[in-house]
Amino acid sequence: MKHLLLLSALGLLTCASAFATTDNQTYEPVNGIKAVNVWTIDRVHNPETYASMPFVNTYARTATLYNDVVYVSRSDAQSVIIGTDTIPQSVIYRLDAKTGNLLSSLPLTLDGKPYGGLLSANSIGFDNFGHMWVMPYCSGAATATEAHLYSCDPNTGALTLVATLPLGDVVSRIDYFDVIGDITRVNAPCNIKAPGSQVTTIYSWTCAKGSNTWEGGFEGDTYMDITEFFPATAAQWGYAPMIKQILGEDEDTKYNGELFYIDGFNSTPAIYDMTGSKIDDFEKVDASLWPENGTNGVNEFTLDGRNFMVYSKAQYSGDGHGCQVNVVELGEGMSLSGMKKYWQLPADSLGKTSDGGTRIHSIAVQYGTEGGEPCVTLLTYKNYNGLAIYKIGKGVGGGTTTKGDINGDGTINVTDVTALVNKILGSGSYSDSVCDINGDGTVNVTDVTTLVNMILGNK
Repeated sequence: MKHLLLLSALGLLTCASAFATTDNQTYEPVNGIKAVNVWTIDRVHNPETYASMPFVNTYARTATLYNDVVYVSRSDAQSVIIGTDTIPQSVIYRLDAKTGNLLSSLPLTLDGKPYGGLLSANSIGFDNFGHMWVMPYCSGAATATEAHLYSCDPNTGALTLVATLPLGDVVSRIDYFDVIGDITRVNAPCNIKAPGSQVTTIYSWTCAKGSNTWEGGFEGDTYMDITEFFPATAAQWGYAPMIKQILGEDEDTKYNGELFYIDGFNSTPAIYDMTGSKIDDFEKVDASLWPENGTNGVNEFTLDGRNFMVYSKAQYSGDGHGCQVNVVELGEGMSLSGMKKYWQLPADSLGKTSDGGTRIHSIAVQYGTEGGEPCVTLLTYKNYNGLAIYKIGKGVGGGTTTKGDINGDGTINVTDVTALVNKILGSGSYSDSVCDINGDGTVNVTDVTTLVNMILGNK
């Protein structure tokens, strides 16, 4: 009977949010820091909803997060007929990071015309000053000697060419790029890097603050060979490697990208410097924390004076894992060897369905506050399997004292109803003080009804 009442109460909100659900997992606090799933759309927790999403396609490779909006890019998502021509067009889909609801999509245009082509929007992101960028893959063909950086209007999808970047004398396939600094060069320099696929080559381009001149990032050279990998049995990057540049420690070096991670399918994430030297890797890390082969994804964030790394644990073919990430605190001096695991997100899985070998696992972070404490919003996205939003911080998961704000995100909406249902069913560890909506001293189904009426504006 309790389950029927709960389902009935949730049904009242169907028109408000068709997509919201949670992973129904409880994550124990570590060192006072908590993790709470805000919502997930994936093959495990709500497969029918996930299957209906327009980005469920193997050409939807990368995703990012900015200002509480999730952006998922799908190359050649639709066709546009102009006269007698049928033109492919790439689309960036948007979701509300607070609810999981679909927002209006961004069909990409360039010079007023549909923008498309094979993997034409393979890498997307935001620079450190809030400018959105798009970069197509480089095929590795002898004639494909340039990479292209576009700015993207996050409201219209209109692209503007920012830079044409020569690969130099060595041409290889490049799937994914990383951008640090300011693509406009108004506020800071801009640095772009990319590892080639199934080679030892890494590419780099730089443009100084206030400049319009792009140069090779390695003392004028556009490329450099890496000779050190981990494990040592790897002799080159595997399929579709990814790179993540690390923010410098002071304002002069913050956006120079002098240190960077590379994760290369058959190698674990390792940190390199601009000479190509390997600075740190997983060699001294407990083997249980090693990521499995076949997945590429890593990012960093700081919280409560601690340094964290998030990395892809395994892709769809993982041994007992399905498209999950590990959240770990780094050791002294930000060393990988001293890392301590906090959580694996989600604790169960996003899915275990082949994506055709895209390899990449997008991980994005956004800083904010919850319950009066700093927090991080974390996006984890694995193409063709799912995506989820988590809040991480001391004040999340009922860290506030506001009745109805169950998950502590500062907003009372349908995700709080889901959290309250989980609390009543025993799969959520939220505070009684925020869950006892009607103030009768007991948390039960009547609080769900009260919360639903609160959200709908009923007295």
